[in-house]
Amino acid sequence: MHRLRGIALSLLLLGAGCATTHGDVASGIDAVLQREHGKTIAVAYYDVDRGTAVLRNEREVFHAASTMKVPVMLGIFEAVSRGTLRLDQPVMVQNDFVSIYDGGHFALDKHEDSDPSLYDSIGTALPLEELVRRMIDRSSNLATDLVIQLAGAPRIMELMRQIGANDIRVLRGVEDDKAYHAGMNNTVTAYDLMLIFRALAEKRVVSTAASGEMLDILLGQELNDGIPAGLPKGTRVAHKTGSITGIAHDAGIVIEPGGSRYILVVLTRGYAKERDAERVIARISRVIAAQRRYRSLRISARFF
Repeated sequence: MHRLRGIALSLLLLGAGCATTHGDVASGIDAVLQREHGKTIAVAYYDVDRGTAVLRNEREVFHAASTMKVPVMLGIFEAVSRGTLRLDQPVMVQNDFVSIYDGGHFALDKHEDSDPSLYDSIGTALPLEELVRRMIDRSSNLATDLVIQLAGAPRIMELMRQIGANDIRVLRGVEDDKAYHAGMNNTVTAYDLMLIFRALAEKRVVSTAASGEMLDILLGQELNDGIPAGLPKGTRVAHKTGSITGIAHDAGIVIEPGGSRYILVVLTRGYAKERDAERVIARISRVIAAQRRYRSLRISARFF
């Protein structure tokens, strides 16, 4: 028993060393934010199991970048639930889209897309589910513009209102430059993304089964330099990144090895280098994970 108590004390001290010296998640987040002068950072943290939250600049409006692809995915699954679409239905891959600004046509640049291999499929049909997965896991812009046409931006917005994400705005697909320069942009807040991921975590988007399928897609994310980079081995993250010039975001559900879950959304604006923003996102993620380990060890130590 004395040996176990000694081990517990050692683990507790180790946890305290790894965690922020401020003693809780909120002060740890604040310590990171205070060092990032001249940058705009929004954070929304929600402990799914405890129902507690830490919010910083959560209502600040940001360009959504590729985080808008999560609402688009939700819109697809909602349409599937109504029988309007099928996940196995073939979708013709083409690179010709209509601007919401003036009805003119535009095409996407393969070299600006994180999934250039999809352009090799132009002129052929692929299952809708594959396009949805590529939209999320590889952040494919081409897949996004093909998929958003099927879901319809108005239906997506209606679904967001049902979730309570009242400040999010999904108007258009990617690289609609005329609309972009006219200010017709997709926007998001950390609070809204938190609500979306909370609804997914609680499996109340569309249906329990649909929520589970969407979480599975999000768990396949291939871009992992933000939230996952700050987490210990064995931690899974169902998340979506997003970046354009001066903007870098990451948002998702963190699933710890023991099964506990929390939502983390970090939105940033003002970094000249995307990599610098990703490091800050990873640092916030690391602070939260360390504090949660510290709390868990502290609780465990009480039983020795």
